[in-house]
Amino acid sequence: MTKRRELRDQAREMDDHGLAETLAARRQELLQLRLQQATGQLEHHRRVREVRRDIARVLTLQGERSRDLAQEA
Repeated sequence: MTKRRELRDQAREMDDHGLAETLAARRQELLQLRLQQATGQLEHHRRVREVRRDIARVLTLQGERSRDLAQEA
């Protein structure tokens, strides 16, 4: 199984609080990476893209869950 698929499966198993914590951590990491990029200290440019995609995955899962809750009500 690929690393991306493993991360996706782990995120699907998290509860809402865990997703929120993951989202906050990824956003903080993205901020740090952008600061490093602005000062020319960033070594792994690809990491910015990976973190942005992780954020998008978490937001997608949160949206799916909120839509599911709205449909159940």
